[in-house]
Amino acid sequence: MTQTTSQRHVPLGRIVAAAALSIASTASLAQGAITLYGGARAGGDFIDQTNNDAKITLASGAAIAASYDWILADGRQAQIFYSFQRSALPGSLVNRTSDIGLGISYLHAGGRVYFDGSYATDGGYLAGGLGVTYFKPDLDEFSSEVRASMNLALGYQWMLSRQVALRAEMRGYLTLINSSGGFFCNGGCTVSIRGDTLTQFEGLVGLSYGF
Repeated sequence: MTQTTSQRHVPLGRIVAAAALSIASTASLAQGAITLYGGARAGGDFIDQTNNDAKITLASGAAIAASYDWILADGRQAQIFYSFQRSALPGSLVNRTSDIGLGISYLHAGGRVYFDGSYATDGGYLAGGLGVTYFKPDLDEFSSEVRASMNLALGYQWMLSRQVALRAEMRGYLTLINSSGGFFCNGGCTVSIRGDTLTQFEGLVGLSYGF
């Protein structure tokens, strides 16, 4: 009788231990993640109607970004994404020798989809979102502007540990400007900037922490 009880207890103990290990492992997988990025952004053209429709190209420069991702019921990830670049407009627009500083921010809601369907392993992914672009010139006579925009990204993730990952992304932005000449102008603005859309491209490397 003692032998029979012992034979029954051994498998039961192993099952309980295995179940506990499985639950602990599952609980340690990240259900959400915050990522901080650094990189560079380029691109973006307008038309200067006061100067024979000359093309105005925004200055390229460093960019910083952050995202918050969380898991949806179907296994995909939702994402809130923010990116900022310190760019510039040419000072010649208002007869200045120095450039006019211009902050460009993107705030988008969207998501990420992994090619292999897993968010906790190495692999590539697509990301994207819809939201707004905020332009803030440093010059008082230029107004700030808000426009609708979207982004699309191609990235790859390397898991450094169960909670930490390295991400690399190429992200493109499209902003709907739809201006026939009054963009950035604030009342007595003497320049006329026109544009239909603004396209920018960004390369980012980020460190992600899951929780």
